[in-house]
Amino acid sequence: MKALVLHQHGDNDKFIFEANFPDPEPAAHEVIIAVKAASLNYHDIFTRRGMPGINLPFPIIIGLDVAGEIIAVGSAVTAWQPGDRVVVDPINRIDGGLVGETTHGGLAERCRVAEHQLIRLPDSVSFAEAAALPVAYGTAWRMMQRIGRIQPGEKVLILGASGGVGVCCVQLAKLSGATVIACAGSEEKAQRLRELGADETILYQQEDFTKAIWQRYGKPARRRGSAEPGGVDVVVNFTGGDSWVKSLKVLRIGGRVLTCGATAGFAPPEDLRYIWTYELQILGSNGWERDDLTALLAAIEKGDLKVVIDRQWPLEQGAQALASLEQRQVIGKVIVA
Repeated sequence: MKALVLHQHGDNDKFIFEANFPDPEPAAHEVIIAVKAASLNYHDIFTRRGMPGINLPFPIIIGLDVAGEIIAVGSAVTAWQPGDRVVVDPINRIDGGLVGETTHGGLAERCRVAEHQLIRLPDSVSFAEAAALPVAYGTAWRMMQRIGRIQPGEKVLILGASGGVGVCCVQLAKLSGATVIACAGSEEKAQRLRELGADETILYQQEDFTKAIWQRYGKPARRRGSAEPGGVDVVVNFTGGDSWVKSLKVLRIGGRVLTCGATAGFAPPEDLRYIWTYELQILGSNGWERDDLTALLAAIEKGDLKVVIDRQWPLEQGAQALASLEQRQVIGKVIVA
């Protein structure tokens, strides 16, 4: 089969497009999927670079998010059959491991997964839409709905709003009845975010988002009961880095920071004074659960959520597709098919 194969850690030049990579064979409780679409995530970039404590079984095919059609089933599989449309939960919740990291992923013509990782795909949801969901939209759903519990009338500032997680966060905050302020790197991205429901946008390369929030909503008051409390109720920050302390400075008393990652750096400087002075809540959210994915599919079917796809790339250009994500050139999800 054709596959984009990583043989060692490094930059995108470490990928090799192979036309005759060995076809997978299913074990008793596994299936083989003909990959119709895969989507890329920042986790794939970290996998390519190499993450401390995680040793990959080289050669490895990356790509956590996979959707496609079953073409073969193992001898013990009874609930699934060839021709079924499926999307894969990348986490193997029984045996451990992660698609695209400990087992071969979606940047190939075929992918082998355990049957318990399968989720049936409604006919109304395309393969590309389904592939965009698990990591990015699943992470956003859990962080915003289950952990963050965004409430009507709250002001929510979203950093990294134009990426895969961010575009879903914008939509979910708006669906919850919040006022949404989205940070973007260009006017093009800002316009797209406004179309998705953002009430206001901040071009963070042109103005400091902390000062922008103070100017628009007031500086947070240090005492409860203030007639003009200022600031925002929630900051969604999965970038980390030098944006971390800035996020604390815009939150009103009792405000919440929601975080599910640190794409710009996991060890930022800290200023604990803001946390105790304003009684802030730092809420971490780690990935998704299977029921988050089924809830997402239901929301897509109902039309409550829109899957935002930046571009679809052919498999042989998968390295270029990952580079576009790494260089932050995208709005929404990057699909390889």
